[in-house]
Amino acid sequence: MYYKNLPLADTLLSLKNGSTDLLGFITAACNRIDEVDPVINAFLPEAGRRQRMMQEAMELLERYPDPAVRPPLFGIPVGVKDLFSVRGFPTHAGSKLPAPEFAGNEAWIVSRLREQGAIIAGKTVTSEFAYFEPGPTRNPVNINHTPGGSSSGSAAAVAAGLVPLALGTQTIGSVLRPAAYCGVFGFKPTQGRIPVEGIVPFSPQADHVGFFCHDLEGIWLVCSALVADWNHTESEEKKDLRIGVVTGKYLDQTDKEIRIQFQKIHEGLKEAGFSVSGLLAFEDIDQINSLHRIIIAYDFARVHQTWFSKFESLYSSHSKNLFNEGWAIPDADYQNALNQREVLRKSFQRSMSEFEFDLLISPSTTSFAPYGLASTGSPLMNLPWTFLGVPALSIPVCCSNKGMPFGLQVASAMHTDEHLIANAASIHSALQISTTSKM
Repeated sequence: MYYKNLPLADTLLSLKNGSTDLLGFITAACNRIDEVDPVINAFLPEAGRRQRMMQEAMELLERYPDPAVRPPLFGIPVGVKDLFSVRGFPTHAGSKLPAPEFAGNEAWIVSRLREQGAIIAGKTVTSEFAYFEPGPTRNPVNINHTPGGSSSGSAAAVAAGLVPLALGTQTIGSVLRPAAYCGVFGFKPTQGRIPVEGIVPFSPQADHVGFFCHDLEGIWLVCSALVADWNHTESEEKKDLRIGVVTGKYLDQTDKEIRIQFQKIHEGLKEAGFSVSGLLAFEDIDQINSLHRIIIAYDFARVHQTWFSKFESLYSSHSKNLFNEGWAIPDADYQNALNQREVLRKSFQRSMSEFEFDLLISPSTTSFAPYGLASTGSPLMNLPWTFLGVPALSIPVCCSNKGMPFGLQVASAMHTDEHLIANAASIHSALQISTTSKM
């Protein structure tokens, strides 16, 4: 087991106030990467990583000698999924295509991280083009299991304690699923609250930026630093929280062991005094899955049109099949899917208001992390929340009898991200179960 808890909030506090020496911390981080990553394979290789990170740390100390004025993410090393353009690093998007094909300005969020005092620890492994072709990354909880995808390297880097924060993207379930499999927190804000500029697109209509860390307080701190309109006044937990438990056909996509764990959590929240009610949602899940597939396949083919014409032989069978499927979708079918999505988004918002639910809970995954690295697992539990564009969070809450993590997925209405994060803390506390204590 290579799992190691490295809470972002505590780490940040000690770095900012100077109780943890930044140069010593970066040295220790590099030592752990050198020791653990040859097994986990979370990061892409980088010659001179240690020297570069130490130089950046020294420059930060020179720029901010006074702890009182240090920026919000001072000294935090960050893993960045290899879809994001990062100054000084090649981008391959997990593929065999030449890096110059993806050259461009640094991703907005990466530049923002630098402005906020973060140090780029390196590029993390992604599935090819953020789709299903697995990379070499292993799950730090048990290296014989997949870490999930497509943000596999980012989730694993945080779970292994290589970095306290890592960036990912989600077009179907690429943040929440690997977060659950690896036993860390994963958050996908409302679509558009973090810009996607400078990221190799999968589907411009469905792409979200997300990230991973070990603590909810860390999630809040990152959002505060990166989301321009983040409302800092909504950090208080609601006293009379109403929780909806998603039931029905959507939940039938999970296996028996996941449903048993989810029922235990449902009962545990009731025992803790929460107002918890079942909600028969997503009875049209087959339609939602189909509409989402049309949108992302069509987009993928148009995004890759030029690259595919030049480098078809370098694409995996997964990506080739998706391209060919998407290219065959008529424009009218695509527009119809977008129109129907808008109808369903409005219907969901009305339902949240009508039933007065603050949060909705469901399993983060259809199963525990599958054995082996041939598959990154199913994203079907995450798909409807991505389709709707609403904020969604995966909370590590327990483990299987074999020690593999279980993630509780918490979602809320669009643009209620602050409300979700603030109130998810009470759910996590009430369950009184941490991933770490079960490992």
